[in-house]
Amino acid sequence: MGAAALALVLTLINTLPGDGGSAAGTTRDGDKVHGTPAVPPGESGPDVGWGFTHTQFSADEGSGAATRRVAERLGEQPLPQIQHIMGWGADNPEPVKGRYDFEDMDRRIDFVRESGGTPVVTLCCAPDWMKGGKSGTDNTNWSQEALETAPRPEHFDDYAALAATVAKRYPDVRHFIVWNEFKGFWNDAEARWDYEGYTELYNLVHKALKDVNEDIQVGGPYLVMDSLDPRQKENASPTVKGPWGAMDQRVLDAFDYWNKNKAGADFVVVDGSSYTKDDELLPDEFAATDKFTVVSRWVRERTGDLPLWWAEYYVEPSDADDERDDWSEAHRGAVQASGMIAMARGGTTSAFYWNPEKEKGADCAGCLWTPTDSADGGKPLPMLDLVSRFNREFPPGTEYEQVSVAAGSAPDVRVLADDKAVLVVNTQDRKISTEVDGERFDMGAYEVKWLTR
Repeated sequence: MGAAALALVLTLINTLPGDGGSAAGTTRDGDKVHGTPAVPPGESGPDVGWGFTHTQFSADEGSGAATRRVAERLGEQPLPQIQHIMGWGADNPEPVKGRYDFEDMDRRIDFVRESGGTPVVTLCCAPDWMKGGKSGTDNTNWSQEALETAPRPEHFDDYAALAATVAKRYPDVRHFIVWNEFKGFWNDAEARWDYEGYTELYNLVHKALKDVNEDIQVGGPYLVMDSLDPRQKENASPTVKGPWGAMDQRVLDAFDYWNKNKAGADFVVVDGSSYTKDDELLPDEFAATDKFTVVSRWVRERTGDLPLWWAEYYVEPSDADDERDDWSEAHRGAVQASGMIAMARGGTTSAFYWNPEKEKGADCAGCLWTPTDSADGGKPLPMLDLVSRFNREFPPGTEYEQVSVAAGSAPDVRVLADDKAVLVVNTQDRKISTEVDGERFDMGAYEVKWLTR
């Protein structure tokens, strides 16, 4: 029996009687423990590393052969995995106050366990009744606007209670991110982020989670680190800038307020893209990734030794349908690798690839694996190899080292190294010859190459 299959059997055997498993549906008891804790009580574990986020479609559903294929592949090199409590594959967790539906969450968390990953939960979004909408099991509003709406202040305590319920149900989840991208926290009157409202919600959730278990790790603020065209002056930061653009000062102000007024944090979370708000890659797609280094260092300067996470990061602008499939997979992989290098250079300890799995078919640009709707699905794609290898070679706590790059090669390659491995990226759409760390070799167009030291 393989490791992944054994993990699944143990999860099923140790599911507590009466918790309903992943077929529980709507239940009045949301505080029951689901599954087998992977982390013993009192142990929080190290920072999590480089992984991915589950989106609407993922490998927890589909053909049994395909889902097992993904779980077994992930089990070979386990990765941290994020799941939201509502949306992105999870149904409304509390459609009526005091009544819970964790069927989808149970299934997703079970998949993380089965595949040997570290589960991370993002506490977003909020049930309708907390946002002024209707209460009920059959009328959840799934419009984009609904997911973009924050709970009303009079329901902040209710949301904190829901967070505590989730923490009790999944005792092996030791890392919780509070909310997502300040959704719904915009102050129209002052044309800035409502950082006071978000911080109030964050502090209530932080306390609720720590009351469940003081070893739970809590992080925020999950702000989008937007940047502007360098020619734009309004709202542009005068100090946090580069050829890639200038940071939106309103974002930096929101971060500073949260950082000063937060009740506490075990890690810091941001997200963002290498391109500007106008989808410009400046001065080009590779140099634009330098933004990740600059922003990471800016955050670390303010938060000290706290681990820094990028909950999402993007290097390829999307189209009107939020699709990112204009580049070849080799091109995409090279720019992604450059972005990860840039984050690591800035002091990032964990980052999560947003896995855009499609529901059906074989074509899945930028996915980690092919769709699991058929028995031949769930096959690993190049991006999974990149994320897995990066996580294995450069885990949290890695001490990076300088390596030699031959004169004339520097403009063509991006490099990251520690004492055991060197990652080299060809940024050119052509074959090159380069010398890195004393080794001469050829690289194909947009090739990503690993060297062993």
